[in-house]
Amino acid sequence: MWEENCDTENGVGVKQDYSPVSWREYFEQMEDVCVGPADGGDVFRVYKAGSDGPLLVLLHGGGHSALSWAVCTTAICSRVTCRVFSMDLRGHGATQVRQSDDFSTQTMSRDVANVVRACYGETPPPIVLIGHGVGGAIAVHTASNTLLPTTVGLVAIDVVEGSAMDVLHSMQNVLKGRPKSFKSMDHAIEWSIKSGQIRNPESARVSVVGQIKRCEVEHADSLEQASPVTDVVVEGNGELDDQSYVNDKENTAAESVYSWCIDLSKSEKYWDGWFRGTSNLFLGCNLPKLLLLAGVDRLDRDLTIGQMQGKFMMQVLPPCGHAVQEDAPDKVAEAVAGFLLRHKFAEARGENRR
Repeated sequence: MWEENCDTENGVGVKQDYSPVSWREYFEQMEDVCVGPADGGDVFRVYKAGSDGPLLVLLHGGGHSALSWAVCTTAICSRVTCRVFSMDLRGHGATQVRQSDDFSTQTMSRDVANVVRACYGETPPPIVLIGHGVGGAIAVHTASNTLLPTTVGLVAIDVVEGSAMDVLHSMQNVLKGRPKSFKSMDHAIEWSIKSGQIRNPESARVSVVGQIKRCEVEHADSLEQASPVTDVVVEGNGELDDQSYVNDKENTAAESVYSWCIDLSKSEKYWDGWFRGTSNLFLGCNLPKLLLLAGVDRLDRDLTIGQMQGKFMMQVLPPCGHAVQEDAPDKVAEAVAGFLLRHKFAEARGENRR
């Protein structure tokens, strides 16, 4: 059972800190990158770290943001020399686009290519695409269509066509069961940890900042317009009482609350397209590939056969939730670093040199 607001590891109760942490603790730079006309283009929020080595393009899952890679970025950069490029996908985080309701794989993969080229020109450094959940599907589509010709490797994290398709029919009910708003950023972070959405408090304190936004409401009823988000594979704690996080009917007019940046439920018509055919596209990519899973039960038939044929590397990480790179950032960093070193994409850093 979760110990309410305390850590008893050393036998002494310590109040859990749910306060937000700045991106500056993990990334070196933040940019808003304009794609298209300067006076009316799309603006994508990106975070960067490192200045040498391969370019790791990190793509987050549905409902998350670039900040979901924060803790993992530090862990990777401590192991190998590389450049990290983490971006908010359209409709997510601080990214602002003209067609915010277009979540097709074609549009989102094209976004990735356009933003990378806007930052690094037509011939960017060697690229390793790394995606989690929906971001993993977008990474596969980006690689499969050779949208970034300098791509040398592909890493997909907890994205499997078979298991994803199996849960799509229940996603709307899952989304409706989440809090619609929070009284404060701290409350949102607390909920994300206690619900099991993010099992690593350090990661939750930086990543949740990219999932919710501050807004003014005139009436409590208007909160119904804000819909909760989660990724396609959901693991949570049903025992929690959402009312401890959601503003109640006694709110005064124009009170400030926090709601989700994206209403993921409105993207339902794209859900099937995100995952259908992804396993075969992944297998067909003529690149070194790594698949990281939260559990071996995630594998579908095509990937099982492909793995037995040695078409890609696979690693099942210790027990964690769907937000793998947040729950087990060191394990993910270790696996990614090993992949980069094995294929000589990057050089080991410091004590990791052999």
